[in-house]
Amino acid sequence: MDFVSTLPRVMGDVVYLAKSAEKPHTYTYDPPDGAPKTNIVNEPHTVPIHDMRPIADGLSLDVQGFALVDAPSAVADFYDEAQLQATYYQEAEALVKQATGASRVVVFDHTIRRRTPGVEDRTPGIPRQPVTRIHGDYTEVSGPQRVQDLMGDEAGALLQHRFAIVNVWRPIRGPLYDAPLAVCDAGSVADGDLIGQDLIYRDRTGEIYGLTYNPAHRWYYAPAMQADEALLLKCFDSQKDGRARFMPHTSFADPNAPADMLPRESIELRTLAFFD
Repeated sequence: MDFVSTLPRVMGDVVYLAKSAEKPHTYTYDPPDGAPKTNIVNEPHTVPIHDMRPIADGLSLDVQGFALVDAPSAVADFYDEAQLQATYYQEAEALVKQATGASRVVVFDHTIRRRTPGVEDRTPGIPRQPVTRIHGDYTEVSGPQRVQDLMGDEAGALLQHRFAIVNVWRPIRGPLYDAPLAVCDAGSVADGDLIGQDLIYRDRTGEIYGLTYNPAHRWYYAPAMQADEALLLKCFDSQKDGRARFMPHTSFADPNAPADMLPRESIELRTLAFFD
């Protein structure tokens, strides 16, 4: 992909997962018996992060694992749960159907993030913070488990066919300069780069992917995203035919961002896409 070298780019700091003999894990609450909240060791790297806008028309969820789309919304207030449920969920279902060709799309949750300097993520009563470590939302194990958790008696039949988990990510206000999303071309991720890590809740344990460093990784972002644009992120695909299945991503600090930028506000919505 020689054309990548011709794209505008910035050098950004991203946080990889250091390799370890022990399976990485993180508690989402204060752990028992004085155990450490996490055994994850970060490995920061400075990498080129390319502007995806010049090639946006050629991006594909099945090739790179992400796509930048125009996505105007009728929602006037993204902090209004009623508007999200009544309007935004339907908009997102239609958007993912159009982008993937899925026969059925089910929205199963959303997260609003608002960067609050000096506040740790998952602080009660405070919106979630941008995620600053590279991750993939679902793994070979936790992708199918999500269908089982959410789809009840239908799960068994649905799991007999292809399904994908696709996130719809957008700024709540733009242009977004603070903590933009960097996405890694799924085709540049080698076998063994993705490492399963446990996310331990009080009532269950989930599994996500961390990413170990590989200089072949190709990183992209969409500078100055507006609220009528969205990034589609493929977080899981059950089809094993060479298409993109997992797409790591993270927030990062854009060195070109203006000093007077507003703190990031964004919303990500998660969908199950089912195929006949």
